[in-house]
Amino acid sequence: MRLALDTNVVVSAVLGSSAPTRLIELASERAIDLVTSAPLLKELSVVLARPHIVRRLEIKGRSAAEAFALYEALAEQVIPASISRTAPEPEDDALLACALAAGADLIVSGDGPVRNLKSFHRIPILGPTEALAIVGLPT
Repeated sequence: MRLALDTNVVVSAVLGSSAPTRLIELASERAIDLVTSAPLLKELSVVLARPHIVRRLEIKGRSAAEAFALYEALAEQVIPASISRTAPEPEDDALLACALAAGADLIVSGDGPVRNLKSFHRIPILGPTEALAIVGLPT
């Protein structure tokens, strides 16, 4: 199963939130595949560099660079599809464009307005816990 993770889910995972972390673990175990794109990786690098995120990572004995490198190595990078403005926030269209280009089975977001879209080109949009239930693997 191929999943496109929103940046907020990836950041939650590296900070230790249970369902997002489990999705990363499953990808590490090759039970699922993660997809990303250059715009999503750029957004991730910016968010991971925020001082409050850096501090939280340091408390866990991690660095933003390590977290970024792990995710970058884990997720398959695709060239995003060209889409018309769809998401409530323009930057969220990068997630949708990535999912479409990658042929993702699920889009996973912690962002309520993105989840309110319910689906994009027949790709369901779910929260991390819901995605784990669909994947059929326990948290």
